[in-house]
Amino acid sequence: MTVLWILAAVAAALAALAGFARIYPHRPLIWLAVVPAVLSIGVLLPELLLATLLIDAAVIVVALIDLVSLPPAGSFSAQREVGAIASLGKPHRAELTISHRGRLSRVVRVRDGIPQDLEPSPEEFTIRLDPVSRATVEVRMKPRRRGAFALSHTHLRARSRWGLWQRQIVLPCRSHVSVYPDMHQLSEYAALARTNRLSLMGVRRTRRIGQDNEFERLRDYTHDDNYKHIDWRSTARRNKLTVKDFQANQSQRIVFLVDCGRMMANEAEGLSLLDHSLNAMLMLSYVALRQGDQVGWLAFSDEIHSYLPPRGGMPQMNRLLHASHDRFCRMVESRYDEAFLYLGTKCHKRTLVVLVTSVIDEVNARQIERYLARLAGRHLPLGVLLRDRRLFDAVEAPRNEEHSLFRAAAAADILTWRHQVLTDLTAKGVLSLDVFPEQLAAPLVNRYLEIKARHLL
Repeated sequence: MTVLWILAAVAAALAALAGFARIYPHRPLIWLAVVPAVLSIGVLLPELLLATLLIDAAVIVVALIDLVSLPPAGSFSAQREVGAIASLGKPHRAELTISHRGRLSRVVRVRDGIPQDLEPSPEEFTIRLDPVSRATVEVRMKPRRRGAFALSHTHLRARSRWGLWQRQIVLPCRSHVSVYPDMHQLSEYAALARTNRLSLMGVRRTRRIGQDNEFERLRDYTHDDNYKHIDWRSTARRNKLTVKDFQANQSQRIVFLVDCGRMMANEAEGLSLLDHSLNAMLMLSYVALRQGDQVGWLAFSDEIHSYLPPRGGMPQMNRLLHASHDRFCRMVESRYDEAFLYLGTKCHKRTLVVLVTSVIDEVNARQIERYLARLAGRHLPLGVLLRDRRLFDAVEAPRNEEHSLFRAAAAADILTWRHQVLTDLTAKGVLSLDVFPEQLAAPLVNRYLEIKARHLL
């Protein structure tokens, strides 16, 4: 009974340490306790009882002595330096500094309190801290979800001198990271545009029909340029053929209708269809705003979530970024009728209306066809239908097994129906774009440049 009371007291003490001080036994202490545990089997023999109790007492004394050597929680502090704005799917760097004010060297394990949606790497690391010192480590993140994230703490695990105990310490360390759609593509576009290398991003140069008379910029001559546009003074000064670029002298309007319903929750290359759509939308918005056009957007699912009226100027780019960074898919059926009705009450001038969605059933296809066709006389509608790569992979897969043949036949039937939907849209005066979501940005920009060149607006 005495041994049982001792075990109960030890268990209660360990529970109290874990609950209030966040102190836990480490593996060496558990292995050390195995010795008296084995000897306690023979406590029924009088000659082993005294030896067992002495060993128990020795283990307890050693554990208590080592317990005193645990560092206090106040001897550590943490500070995190991280950029407040990150791009979806792009590497983001943070620096974590751990300060130690104790008198003994410590080896600690640190796990930063970064949400898993930001994919921190490494998730945990071990550092050695000398007396009254600090150490800085680099944490790399790769955000997989948009939105605002609050980073409030850092977890630290410190051991006692002999390693029998460990203490879990939560260090306050507040930071905020807002994950926006991919903004690196915007800076990449600007850099390539300055050097006339947009073809590297898949953006084609489109020959304009007619003559636009507003000067835009000077650039290097290419074989497709009209020799009448050569600026001979600049050519003589630079000793290199230089041509003038012209742009349309009227401001045109673009409104994006972005579907945030359940159909946009599917993923392609690690990102949802909505994420790919927002990336492409921001890319085209940046291009259009640089061209002097006005850009707006409307997000909807079973209701209208947000609406930005078309405006020009680069400040509109910031409004689009802030409006889209915390917009997520909802597992509901999208109401296209409400979206187009709301757009009709807000948008009266002729506008390029870009609907970005995914279609896999006839009900949604009929709604999209009906409402886009109604816009054809008043506005210029463009329906962007995102492909499902699994359908194309199923059609092109080798026919080694019987079930793969049936799968390919079903996928081919869906693709045939999808082609008919696109054909019907074209027949009713609706522009269409059928593309894989991860490849959406460049074809969408090319279609916009084609519309501008043909003066369809």
